[in-house]
Amino acid sequence: MTTEGPATRRVQVAEHPRLLKLKEMFNSKFGSIPKFYVRAPGRVNIIGEHIDYCGYSVLPMAVEQDMLIAVEPVKTHTLQLANTNPLYPDFSTSANNIQIDKTKPFWHNYFLCGFKGIQEHFGLSNLTGMNCLVDGNIPPSSGLSSSSALVCCAGLVTLTVLGMNLSKVELAEICAKSERYIGTEGGGMDQSISFLAEEGTAKLIEFSPLRATDVKLPSGAVFVIANSCVEMNKAATSHFNTRVMECRLAAKLLAKYKSLQWDKVLRLEEVQTELGISLEEMLLVTEDALHSEPYSPEEICRCLGISLEELRTQILSPNTQDVLIFKLYQRAKHVYSEAARVLQFKKICEEAPDNIVQLLGELMNQSHRSCRDMYECSCPELDQLVDICRKSGAPGSRLTGAGWGGCTVSIVPADKLPSFLANVQEAYYQRSDRSLAPEKQSLFATKPGGGALVFLEA
Repeated sequence: MTTEGPATRRVQVAEHPRLLKLKEMFNSKFGSIPKFYVRAPGRVNIIGEHIDYCGYSVLPMAVEQDMLIAVEPVKTHTLQLANTNPLYPDFSTSANNIQIDKTKPFWHNYFLCGFKGIQEHFGLSNLTGMNCLVDGNIPPSSGLSSSSALVCCAGLVTLTVLGMNLSKVELAEICAKSERYIGTEGGGMDQSISFLAEEGTAKLIEFSPLRATDVKLPSGAVFVIANSCVEMNKAATSHFNTRVMECRLAAKLLAKYKSLQWDKVLRLEEVQTELGISLEEMLLVTEDALHSEPYSPEEICRCLGISLEELRTQILSPNTQDVLIFKLYQRAKHVYSEAARVLQFKKICEEAPDNIVQLLGELMNQSHRSCRDMYECSCPELDQLVDICRKSGAPGSRLTGAGWGGCTVSIVPADKLPSFLANVQEAYYQRSDRSLAPEKQSLFATKPGGGALVFLEA
């Protein structure tokens, strides 16, 4: 596992149209030129949805779309943030008094998460200020991790301004933890791939300890991202955190059923590790231990032998205390079966049989069915889009990201790409008002991109 920090690259800004445009906008905004630029990519999760926060490995790749920040350290203690997108208003605050309002997922709060994460890691006060201009071309609220890319970008900006060093793994762990300041209980996949990605390869990301292994994707296929144009903001709804809590409660009930120390257990993976059994066997334990009807808070208390007050104060998060039903059986079934699909996907990529694209496609189809039926994180538009992608020639298609909107990812034989794009464009985007979405952001093929970088002007 690499211990080095993100790469620094010297570039001729004039030869990079996007950097040059950012430099010119920075100059007109702040009356000076940036000292350096930082990029952090978005990601697409090929398989392994909603299992990172349960302790299981996932299989993402970085996309070419990214967050780019132009930076100039200043002598004052003021942090000035601006965005090239006029929809996102300017923001300034004292670098020594960072307040993150969980109730309002403003764009600048994601920057503040990364800034505060680095500040707290080193225990720093009296920080220097900076002027930052942010430019992103990852479609927002689309499940391609634009918010985590901004957190990671901000973390690397802050580290660079301070002249400090951290490994990519340390940076990923700090940014994963600091994104929770905004109120989402994510698992760390997005931040890990943003730092650890390498061009040309997907990564199997494992947790505790964090590590990344190359997974070579089949050369005869491409991955195509299609945006459903339904926006889902994780920080603005409770769906995501409710799922995190359902998985935690399922883990505790399974642990209790197997006479483990249930009060110490937080993740479904811990139950499997404690029992020392396979994922297939965990699915059988789930069948025995949990019923498919939803659980009420009262029933969970009876199962665990605790009071409602203890459940609320010691287990539930503040934004899940009013949830009236928890579907524990369905969530555990999804997590254990999805974790098995990730390992199967990696194995097929390594063995590279002749029908590799069909086999990987079938795993992606199973994943979507499980997300839709067992985890209930799809939506009608995503289901329709997945269906259109399959009918247009994709052997496999599934929702990617948190779900409830956002994007699908499809595996498509390279020789079928032009007809696939044309068919999906017509069937999904042109037959509705979705053609208003910028075309580039709606439907595009992508290949595995590289991770976070610092650019210095040559």
